[in-house]
Amino acid sequence: MLAYWRFYWPLALIGVGMVLSVQFQIATLAKYPDAVTELAVLALAYGVFSFFNASLQFIAQLSNVYARSPYATRQTWRFVVLASALIMMPLAVIAGTHSGMALISTIFSIDENLTGRVGEYLVLLCPLILLNGQRHFFSGLMVQAKLTGWMTTINFIYLAVVIATLLTGLALAIKPAYVVVGAETLGVIVMLCLLLWARYRLYQPPQQREHETVTFQELWGFFIPVSTTGVMFALSRPILFAFVARTPDGIATIAALRVAFDFSMIFQQAANQFRHFFISFGFDDLPSKRRFMVFVGAGITAMMLVFSLTPLHSLLWGSLMGLPPQLLSLSRDATLIMCLMPAIIIYRNYFHSQLMMARQTSGMAYGSIVRVIGIYACTQILFSLGWLDHVAATFILILGFVIEAIIARMSSRRAALLN
Repeated sequence: MLAYWRFYWPLALIGVGMVLSVQFQIATLAKYPDAVTELAVLALAYGVFSFFNASLQFIAQLSNVYARSPYATRQTWRFVVLASALIMMPLAVIAGTHSGMALISTIFSIDENLTGRVGEYLVLLCPLILLNGQRHFFSGLMVQAKLTGWMTTINFIYLAVVIATLLTGLALAIKPAYVVVGAETLGVIVMLCLLLWARYRLYQPPQQREHETVTFQELWGFFIPVSTTGVMFALSRPILFAFVARTPDGIATIAALRVAFDFSMIFQQAANQFRHFFISFGFDDLPSKRRFMVFVGAGITAMMLVFSLTPLHSLLWGSLMGLPPQLLSLSRDATLIMCLMPAIIIYRNYFHSQLMMARQTSGMAYGSIVRVIGIYACTQILFSLGWLDHVAATFILILGFVIEAIIARMSSRRAALLN
């Protein structure tokens, strides 16, 4: 179990480092006039951006699984460049056209001013699709070589760059969109430079070469289902926000949910690293690995509960980050409910790992699609009954992941029978 821990804890810190940058974005916007509106615009813009960016989240697993020979590594990299460009194109169309902005306005029921603010963010976010594709590709190589300690260092350098840029932009009173997106873009560029250095100085390819004849068709067959999983994850929030925006005080509720969901992602990202864990260590000695999963899941949940049930949430969000008082109570309620999420995520990812190792990723896509359908149906029903608030929206999100976990388990069992 010690070997598992040495591999896992740097990966968990990687997730924490990446998501902490969002907390500093929130803290920065909280210092601007009309902070509630600024946070709501950020939530809507990143909700749209994440719909496209989330499809890149599994590129790290793609490179970890397939980039195991010189030819396969080159082929996988070419594939990532092509896929990233194709993913960026529709986002650019939405951000740069009147019809795209009209679509945003209709979906979220927001006025022309807020729509323009969201569009400004989206234009600036487009290049991040290409940069993030490369970041995930080289991160997968680092995890494959078990260089997770170096990955942690690189991610915290990224975080330092983001924080420094945010503070500088705030001090200079630069427009919020330029400050938030500029900080993230600069941080990713610095991270990518460090990953490239590590790739050519530290990375050692697997001794046993694999996938030496891999084709784009095979890569698409792996990537499309897992990218669908990422897209469906990103679609969950916009669906909730689209209905919440139509409720009384919808803008404030969206801002509070954004704070709670993003804070909870710190812990969910740690749970998500179990996908890499099983790809790297396999599925032998399962009793020991399952005990390790339970131990980590219990620890993550305990930390979330301590934050939610003690004055820590008020200290962080109120005293340190300066969130408006009207958001504190709503965010705390949602975060307390989100304490259920790490156990569900770990359980789901155990079966996701089995599906990826078996190259049967279609089961992941199916589960994520049904999750989104379930979220939409539940949200529609509660909105129609007038029962949709921040608590109901959070429970709906969790219910969606429970549905996905059940389907992932069923798909994994079918894949085992086929093999």
